[in-house]
Amino acid sequence: MNIIITGASRGIGAAIARQLAAPGRHIVVNYLQNEAAAEGVARAVRERGAEATVVQGDVRVEADLERLARSFPAVDVLVHNAAIGVLKPWDKIRTSQWDLTLESSLRPFWLLTRLCTFNEGANVIGLSSMGSQRHVPGYAAMGAAKAGMEALTRQLAVDLAPRVRVNTVCGGLIRTDALNYFPEQGARMIELAEKLTPLGRCGEPEDLARIVDLLIDPRSYWLTGQVLVADGGMSLR
Repeated sequence: MNIIITGASRGIGAAIARQLAAPGRHIVVNYLQNEAAAEGVARAVRERGAEATVVQGDVRVEADLERLARSFPAVDVLVHNAAIGVLKPWDKIRTSQWDLTLESSLRPFWLLTRLCTFNEGANVIGLSSMGSQRHVPGYAAMGAAKAGMEALTRQLAVDLAPRVRVNTVCGGLIRTDALNYFPEQGARMIELAEKLTPLGRCGEPEDLARIVDLLIDPRSYWLTGQVLVADGGMSLR
């Protein structure tokens, strides 16, 4: 099984790489800057019996996406996880920052999917967040990008069927380094998540990684074009 994971050097992407690692699988660990972290993830993948290849590439650059797509003659699983963006009030965002956010999340979901050749029964998985559906302070650009990914999930699921299934995992608050971008709110956000989540805690990267693993299982064949909310029930409050 040939697997490409964008933004796999840390956080959710790294957790997905470790979760999907198993004998008979070959995982491409894509990263932007931190080669050492990517190599660490690759080692963890190999320890679990899978093959691993580290590929540097900026998902905003079409030539890099072309090189990433050529990692395999054909792909079985493509996970769109990489995301770079601005976290500012909507009226403080510069045009260049808005473009950066959409170019790192929404455009690669479309373009890398188009560039890859897929095996029969392949899966394309997107990673979104509840900011696509609910107000989160400072999340206007990223929320728009993630909402676009969710809309594109439905379009691609029809256009690529029946050869490829397309789904997106929409996570609630996940404890990752991304919370460092909310210096005054991060701790408060975790506290609220622990208080309001029916399952009683903040989400971890491994929670979403297990959902991705579930979606690529052949037993999930009848699921396509879906945005699965994985937030421990917090959005029900």
